[in-house]
Amino acid sequence: MDKRDILVIGASAGGLAALTRLFGGMPEDCMPTVFVVLHISPSARSMLPRLLNRVEWLTAFHPTDGEPIRPGHIHLAPPDHHLLVHRDRVLVRRGPRENRTRPAVDPLFRSAGIAFGSRVVGVVLTGMLDDGTSGLRAIHRCGGVCIVQDPEEAEWPGMPESAIARAPIDHVLPVDAMPALLCRLAAEPAPPGPPVPFDIAEEAHIAEQEFTTVSDDTQAIGSPTTLSCPECGGGLSEIRDGPALRFRCQVGHAFSPDSMEEAQAESMEKALWVALRTHEDRVELFNRMTRHARERNQLNLAAQWESQMQEARRNADLLRQVLSKPEVKRANEQKKG
Repeated sequence: MDKRDILVIGASAGGLAALTRLFGGMPEDCMPTVFVVLHISPSARSMLPRLLNRVEWLTAFHPTDGEPIRPGHIHLAPPDHHLLVHRDRVLVRRGPRENRTRPAVDPLFRSAGIAFGSRVVGVVLTGMLDDGTSGLRAIHRCGGVCIVQDPEEAEWPGMPESAIARAPIDHVLPVDAMPALLCRLAAEPAPPGPPVPFDIAEEAHIAEQEFTTVSDDTQAIGSPTTLSCPECGGGLSEIRDGPALRFRCQVGHAFSPDSMEEAQAESMEKALWVALRTHEDRVELFNRMTRHARERNQLNLAAQWESQMQEARRNADLLRQVLSKPEVKRANEQKKG
């Protein structure tokens, strides 16, 4: 009988330290098949395999697309690629970003739930925002076990707190207490799992596509809205999954509520900076036109240009005040972090 020996883990900010602690506490004779998504910069050269191999538990590596799954190994998502599982193989795809990131946790968790059902144990560790919440719900609905790091000890509690609030969680515990639980679960027989829900299969299929085209797939699992996708400008559908609310466009970009709010805030800030730059340019233009009119003794025209210059200056000052507000500064700092 199959065991609960498929371990999928998602982490973001603070994730390397948490993974090191987790893997460092695992007994040598506990050898599940592990898949990990850690949010990393798309342009970074990943040192994650080397760093995790120093722990000297299971061998960690970046798989290639279509490579057979290696039992008793740690499969790591490469930079700028989703890591997915499909039957007995690994898929490494540059599909649409989810929650503004690639790799993302949710696509891995969904694919694992479909491929392995009740054999899957999903773990969400430290991180900002809420990637992983939808994926844990998918694992639960496919019969798997859901575990979350205690937010009280997480370096960044956002991802654990979101999962606890919106997904059915079986265990909430500190990282140092996880190895004993994971090893016990890996030795347990996996019970029969339910059929794969239609909506989970549809979303997993979207992530598997290397290059997506506009389709009606999202409308089969959600309701159209008047919202536009911050990534591509396309229309968004609203997907309801219990208490969890998400959005996905026809190309496939997906957003949790937190990532959607962050994307909109970033778009708004960019628009404000463009508007500020435009008004500053107008101040410079009107100033030049004022001087030119005065040199030609066209005083009425000069007064008109000066009036427009003053209006542009007032608009620029107003935009500077908006951009200096604490909430705008905080959003910008979080984006840079």
